[in-house]
Amino acid sequence: MKIKRLLQSALYLIVSSSALWADSSNQKVARPTSEDFSKSVIYQIHLPIFTQGGTLESARKMLPHIASLGVDIVYLCPVVEADDDMDMRFWSKRQKASKTGNPKNPYRIKDYFKIDPQYGQDADLKNFVDEAHKLGLKVLLDLVYYHCGPTATMIKEHPDFVVRDENGNVKNGRWNFPEINFKSKELREYLWKNMEYFVRNFNVDGYRTDVEPSVPADFWAEGYRRIKAINPDVIMVAEGERADAQVDAYDLNYSFKWQKAIADVFDAKKPASELPNLWEKQLRHFVKGARIMRALDNHDTASDSFDARYEKRWGNEGFDAVLVLNFTMDGIPMIYNGNEISDTSNLCMFSNRFYGKYAVDWSNALTDSGKKRMSLIRTLCAMRHGNPALYSGDTNWLATDNPEKILAYTRNSEKQNIFVAINVSNKEASFKNPLAKPVSKEILNRGATFLNNGEISLIPYGYVVFQY
Repeated sequence: MKIKRLLQSALYLIVSSSALWADSSNQKVARPTSEDFSKSVIYQIHLPIFTQGGTLESARKMLPHIASLGVDIVYLCPVVEADDDMDMRFWSKRQKASKTGNPKNPYRIKDYFKIDPQYGQDADLKNFVDEAHKLGLKVLLDLVYYHCGPTATMIKEHPDFVVRDENGNVKNGRWNFPEINFKSKELREYLWKNMEYFVRNFNVDGYRTDVEPSVPADFWAEGYRRIKAINPDVIMVAEGERADAQVDAYDLNYSFKWQKAIADVFDAKKPASELPNLWEKQLRHFVKGARIMRALDNHDTASDSFDARYEKRWGNEGFDAVLVLNFTMDGIPMIYNGNEISDTSNLCMFSNRFYGKYAVDWSNALTDSGKKRMSLIRTLCAMRHGNPALYSGDTNWLATDNPEKILAYTRNSEKQNIFVAINVSNKEASFKNPLAKPVSKEILNRGATFLNNGEISLIPYGYVVFQY
């Protein structure tokens, strides 16, 4: 068994971000971003299920709680008016499968310039952004430009704003919604003005762009140029893994592969070594210096898993271990509303106060598990802000003799060196310490024991983070 484990460990040797970037065939470089952004933690809000009221005003009242966690950026799922067309031919499969009966899919837009009445009015968004800024939080909105709703106002006013076949019929995209026609110069101007509108009139701090690779890259580059002229510190987050997105338009890329790899590893479908192997592939894929969102839960995953959410599958301790991983990894961590209180509620992205009526159960904040999770999130945010190795250091994966269950890596900057080890399994696991350097300062420890034989033992889903 020992020989087998040593052979498995050879699957990933020590790999370093600086070494791989130097060896990468992709010589493009991500545009620089601020140190403040590098330190950031993102908090996602899906308004319809965030509170029982599901409004901007009720969410505004929760902002002091969000700020108290130590996060820096609030990302709102779409707040503009969703299409209320009842014709199910133009509903997505997931929308139908939800059985909520709600025609309003937040990602099927009717009016790009109008706040959806279910959330409030213009003044409510302004109040939300103003309150967030007072608390030191930035606000990102969600742009949905690959497709629109079948009764979108812009189709009536500009029939050529959507793709049509040779017979003049509207072409529907992957989710049964009309595809937007980026060959139209007028359409591009319309959407660039939409980007400018919310930055100028509501003082939002940037955007997350839905299905980013399905929209022409040159459109995003010009859109970024225009909104940067209004707010030089504007932030752009791409929902997608386009390799060079950060060269001229973005600050951050999503990674669905990272999310899936975490789920596969913690579901015991793949060994722990799946994560460093993927990390190395992505380092070669993206341009040098690219920043990756480190996240697991979001409006899609919570909705799709429904009554089998990650928190239920792995327990509070398993989800804690995922958070430690994402907060100590290079890139920018994001948490989903309710993660901070260990919420396990059934959630649905097509639910609101009229249909489905699913929502985060905030009473969990009063439970022991909720209190422990909030304490951990606050610790992780402070740790992220206060340790240069975590927000600006290189990542160096370390081979261990237990690659099935153990993740081990260091984060290294000129000022600081940090070691991280995580047991990704629901059973106790030990490994030979690959670092062989003394601990100078312990930062986090859940069930780690340093044995006399040079091994480290970790309880199920245990972890240790220390400075050396």
